[in-house]
Amino acid sequence: MSGMLRDKVAVITGGSSGIGLATAHRFAREGARVFVTGRDLARLEAAVGELGPAATGVRCDVSVLADLDALYARVREEAGRIDVLVANAGVVADAVLGEHTEENVDLTLAVNVKGPLFTVQKALPLLAQDASVVVVGSSNSARPNAELEIYSASKAALSNLVHNWARRSGERRFRVNVLSPGPTRTPALLRVAGEDADRFAEAVVPLGRLADPEEIAEAALFLASRASSFVTGAELFADGGYTRA
Repeated sequence: MSGMLRDKVAVITGGSSGIGLATAHRFAREGARVFVTGRDLARLEAAVGELGPAATGVRCDVSVLADLDALYARVREEAGRIDVLVANAGVVADAVLGEHTEENVDLTLAVNVKGPLFTVQKALPLLAQDASVVVVGSSNSARPNAELEIYSASKAALSNLVHNWARRSGERRFRVNVLSPGPTRTPALLRVAGEDADRFAEAVVPLGRLADPEEIAEAALFLASRASSFVTGAELFADGGYTRA
């Protein structure tokens, strides 16, 4: 363990699977105490079991403000501060124009836009000086997917929010950046794309493959650590060249 995050307190929403879980593992290996959230209690408990004693699980739906209040009350009581906040929780519930439903639009915007906004806002009193905030976006913010219209729009909204928040980095004394993965081998992607996921990546990603969640976690570690101490307001595309193809 090299200790890039030794004695740091990290909060990762949507940390029970996929990119969030891989990031929690990476942070824990670097010495962080990690609070992870998820909506599914059984999956959250399994993730905490994988992560070991460095992790605390808190059931939380980021679209429910009372859940966020309870999360931060727990963090305040047990750790007293946040050094790294990763707003990662998100959903994919989408369609194409002509097939959208009010239910799916409301869900996508509630979890993917309202959720990260209040995840960051409600964390402000706990953020340590020089804290790092990482908002997980998507390469779809720059290269929208025709089958994921509202999802793509929700991730573009996050890029805009972070641009505004970063202007106050000096006043607030924290850094805030967007990490935008490309197609990544996560349970969410495989549920949507199934066996077509690899063929899609081979066809459209210049590196010719899906990312592994652990590769995205490495990019998250860069943004979380002092290695990126003069980086704020940036959008880091860990996408295998997808947005430039």
